[in-house]
Amino acid sequence: MIEELLPDSVVAVESRGGDDDCATLLPEEETVVARAVAERRHEFAAVRACARRAMEKLGLPPQPVLPGERGAPRWPEGLLGSMTHCDGYRAAALVRATDMASLGIDAEPHSPLPDGVLRSVSLPAERDRLALLASGRPDVHWDRLLFSAKESVYKAWFPLTGMWLGFDEADMEIHQDSEEPGTAPQGRFRAELLVPGPLVGRHRLGHFEGRWTVREGLVATALTVPHPYARSGGCYNG
Repeated sequence: MIEELLPDSVVAVESRGGDDDCATLLPEEETVVARAVAERRHEFAAVRACARRAMEKLGLPPQPVLPGERGAPRWPEGLLGSMTHCDGYRAAALVRATDMASLGIDAEPHSPLPDGVLRSVSLPAERDRLALLASGRPDVHWDRLLFSAKESVYKAWFPLTGMWLGFDEADMEIHQDSEEPGTAPQGRFRAELLVPGPLVGRHRLGHFEGRWTVREGLVATALTVPHPYARSGGCYNG
């Protein structure tokens, strides 16, 4: 599901349910979660199992993925990546650093946000646009989709800046693709930065763009930031 939202240069691996019940940790990772509860240990191990399978697809040996600043994963030299997990699902996406400047993925349960959360993670204009989307497609939980897209944006932003990006510092527009019978809802999103964007090469980003889908009880979002010399897919703004 995640892989379909990403360009071919990105390798994504996902697992569902109990697929990774026997996932193991490398010694360096074991130290990080030595005192964690069983559920936390399982999720930590399962999503890293996805990451190591993605490394294998890229022809690389298994390597530890340790949390760094603000919990962001520290990827082995020469790699960039993003991970996500929610109840019953986890995924990792990896790419060689020569092929992309950054990327972000996120998956969430396709259910409404808890009461009061939407107002704390959105701008008034975003809520107005969500209401319009809901009038045409009420079966999609647009509030959860907005949240997921902002999570993907942050995951791509942070490796480029090392800084926090608030929910009110990017204005998100969500667009739905024209539908064909029997297809899952899907489309694109664009996050206009309301603060100075990161420099990629000598070019400053003004927005992020990505793709989304809703299927099998999940919302998934993903975006990539190409290098300035390899602009494609509308994800780069120089």
